[in-house]
Parts: sequence; C-alpha cells; structure tokens
Amino acid sequence: MKELFFLVEEDPEGGYTAQAVGENIFTQGETISELKNMIRDAIDCHYDSPSQWPQLVRLHFVKDEVFAL
Repeated sequence: MKELFFLVEEDPEGGYTAQAVGENIFTQGETISELKNMIRDAIDCHYDSPSQWPQLVRLHFVKDEVFAL
C-alpha cells in the first residue's frame, strides 16, 4: 500500500479523532502530536507485518461550520 488517508476532526469533548479511509482504523489523541503517535500505533496493530504498512500517511483535517441565514 502506498498511501493511507485519515480524516481528522476536533472532538467536541477535546482532542482529535482520526478515521482511516477504506480501512477499519480509528484512533484519538489530545494533541496533534499525540494523535500522530496513536495513528502509528493503530497502523502497527492493524497490519500483520511492517511490509504491509503504507509508505505515506496523509491527514485530512475536516472542520464543519454551521451558520444561519
């Protein structure tokens, strides 16, 4: 696998959540730095061997904004 994309959102209760696109990987962290470490750990747990790991991990930060007219 060459790339793995994660959708990153701010958690309403604090911190961040990350969900992989196309894989069943979900994790969270209090800071962006902690989230990156948790993503590495989640990838390690998800795949059987390092040869299956993605070569590149992309984080796509999603922010929903709502406004009334």
